[in-house]
Amino acid sequence: MPKSPAPLPSAPASTALLTVAGGQPIAAPLTAPEGVRERSSPENVRKRPSPEAAPPPETPRPGPANPYLRLLATPGAKAFTTGNLIARLPMGMLGVSAVIMIAGSRGSYALAGAVTATGLAATAVVAPFTARLVDRYGQARVAVPATVLAVLGSLALVLCVRYDAPAWTLFAAYAATATTPNTGGMSRARWAHLHRGDPAALHTANSFEQAADELCFMLGPVLAATLCAGLFPEAGTLVGAFLLLTGVLIFAAQRATEPPPTPRTRTAVSPLRLPGMPALLAVFLATGAVFGSLEVVSIAHAGGAILALQAAGSCAAGLLYGSLRPARNVRRRLLFCLTGMTALMSLPLLAAASTTSLPVLALCLLLAGAATAPTMVTGMTLVQRATPPGQLNEGMTLSVTALLGGVAAGAAAGGWLVEHAGTVSGYAAPVVAAALALVIAAAGAYGWRRPSPAG
Repeated sequence: MPKSPAPLPSAPASTALLTVAGGQPIAAPLTAPEGVRERSSPENVRKRPSPEAAPPPETPRPGPANPYLRLLATPGAKAFTTGNLIARLPMGMLGVSAVIMIAGSRGSYALAGAVTATGLAATAVVAPFTARLVDRYGQARVAVPATVLAVLGSLALVLCVRYDAPAWTLFAAYAATATTPNTGGMSRARWAHLHRGDPAALHTANSFEQAADELCFMLGPVLAATLCAGLFPEAGTLVGAFLLLTGVLIFAAQRATEPPPTPRTRTAVSPLRLPGMPALLAVFLATGAVFGSLEVVSIAHAGGAILALQAAGSCAAGLLYGSLRPARNVRRRLLFCLTGMTALMSLPLLAAASTTSLPVLALCLLLAGAATAPTMVTGMTLVQRATPPGQLNEGMTLSVTALLGGVAAGAAAGGWLVEHAGTVSGYAAPVVAAALALVIAAAGAYGWRRPSPAG
């Protein structure tokens, strides 16, 4: 039996088996084209990252636990919020500054009150039109020139007071400030644009904006009075105008977070005609009467400094409310908030009727203020839901206009009660206004629904 050939040694990895004549296999080096050898050389193989050696994808870091820190972590949010807060502070400054400046120069609080009331009436007419232009052409294109006109009106008022111009010029100059854009509404519109489809974030944003409103109305009058008393009577108006223009310029410069303009179409209707909006505006009107009457009666009863506690209570409650989960049924939540506001507004009346202790009254005002911010936040949420995105500035400005109208009416009613029935009876005005807001909300709640977007 022939011997079988001895087994060949195994060829190295870089060789291949070739067959020659006689069938004898031999090991020969594997030759490849130059380009292939180059790409598959050990050095190049080592340079290629293997799929197994690839680093795992980074796990996204969880955001801050605090809802307000998460809100401000939104790209661009800190920048436009800073500008908006600077622009919003003069809201609480300019009216007080005008009263101090005019009354100190002309010796008439009646004239000062009439001038500021005229400016408020002009704002009620002009502000919704300005907001409509903002929706149609964009915030930056409209807010900046509108603010320049308002600042020129403030400067004209200062010059008229300084150089003893006729009284009618004061009315004309202060009416020119009505073009001041609703910076709070524009900021809320940005949050709604950035967090559309996220009810929790919008709830926190609305709470943050309401707390900012309360803070500005709390600090603004103090800053205005300090400037007018410490420097010269016109200082409050001049500083307020400077802050307004500076803040709007900073705010408008943040174009990345600006909602896109929405050209008006033939099918678009005024927010006044949207389902549920008239009832909502009536609620804001009555709620404004709560604020206006409470302010006048408290000033007459205990001085203006005590009002800071009411604003502080509202600011704290607004921040706390924003950290809670948003309501599933916002209409029911508004009724609950209005019920709480009606009940808590009775505390100052009970305190004034039962004791002369100012600390007790101050505590009651602090508690009464705790219901106002949640009510405003919930009401603004309903306005956002009732208004199409392309008309959001107009819708929110209408609500602010209704609120300011209510403040004026409530102040007049509270002043009348103080003069004819005393300050204790005057505290009944905010209770009645809050109850009226509750009745209107209960009657109109069936019409509050989200409309289909229109132009």
